[in-house]
Amino acid sequence: MTRLAAAARRLRLLAATFLLGTAGSAYALNTQAIVSAALSPDCLEYRVVGICYWLSCGLTGCTVRTSVKIRHYVPDAVVSAYSNTGENPWIEVRPMSTPNASAQAGGDGTTGHSGENELAKFKNADVIGHPAGEAFSRFASAFGYTCEGAGTAFIPYLLSTLDTVAWRYNVPEAVYPESLIPGQREIGGRTTLDLWGNVYPRGGFLHQADDYMSGAVVAQRAGDIVTRRGQPHVYQPLLAQSRDGYWPAGALVESDAATGKWQELTPTLSSSCAVFPHADPQVQAQRGDYAWALWRPYACCQRRGQIFLGSIDFQ
Repeated sequence: MTRLAAAARRLRLLAATFLLGTAGSAYALNTQAIVSAALSPDCLEYRVVGICYWLSCGLTGCTVRTSVKIRHYVPDAVVSAYSNTGENPWIEVRPMSTPNASAQAGGDGTTGHSGENELAKFKNADVIGHPAGEAFSRFASAFGYTCEGAGTAFIPYLLSTLDTVAWRYNVPEAVYPESLIPGQREIGGRTTLDLWGNVYPRGGFLHQADDYMSGAVVAQRAGDIVTRRGQPHVYQPLLAQSRDGYWPAGALVESDAATGKWQELTPTLSSSCAVFPHADPQVQAQRGDYAWALWRPYACCQRRGQIFLGSIDFQ
């Protein structure tokens, strides 16, 4: 009996260890998974959109040469929205946003009653350069000439734990017209009954009973900040400078795929991209942590001369 009991105890211990490991992996998002997800033709959306003209001069004179103008999306960043401070679902970057003296707790206001949708939810947000790098470049180059994105792998563009005044107290955006006037800068619509939330104030608090939608709205807020310059937040702009034959993405605008789109990474890993709001299945994260890859559109053409004369688009 003693041996049987010991054996049974060992089996129970092994089973518990396995289940804990499996549970942990269900919430874990690692760099390898993010890189693999970036190899998505749907999100890339590679297109030939026009023709560029270049003036090429040499010893025998000058000629006008042409090159194809292409447009495609680039995964610039991974945007995480999560409830518990210091628990970014992307495991390898968690040390970037650990709790500090001004950003400690997290989570939602909840009572367990049916009316708790009136209480505020809170989520941290991190915007970190997408790690795909060379793997994405090889993948995209199989379609033809490619454009460079604005993001640099593993560079933090926004960490809400360092943006305490704006992120946790909504200063000064709580008094902006976009925050006070209904119908301005909203994700979804009131008349279509698919309102997910308001972009302003761009902080971590919002009123939304659905946790997935809360995470999406917070991710959109973070993306909105980093794709603009001169915002009252602690961040680095995620923007590239235009140049001859290169047209980078501009400001991210909610529900407008022409400015950027989202690929869900956790709690489910998607091979396609969409904008918020969307009708795709929305899985609630048990720990309140979500992450999306932010794909942004870039257009460019190969240099064929010393002087850029201009371009024409097919549409």
